[in-house]
Amino acid sequence: MLGSIGTTELILVLVIVLLIFGVGRLPEVFKALGSGVREFREAADGEEGDEAIAETQAETEEVVKN
Repeated sequence: MLGSIGTTELILVLVIVLLIFGVGRLPEVFKALGSGVREFREAADGEEGDEAIAETQAETEEVVKN
């Protein structure tokens, strides 16, 4: 089925992420991802302004550059 994601797919995605970013940078990547999701939810609720979005974008760009 097209919409269901199983254990095999999740493991495959994790292996690809490990190959791309490496084990050492993985916590940084997940921290930036979690921060981005949190900021997105807050912005969707209308609690945060443009400053939070700019901060999240800067953090994400910093992680990608390293």
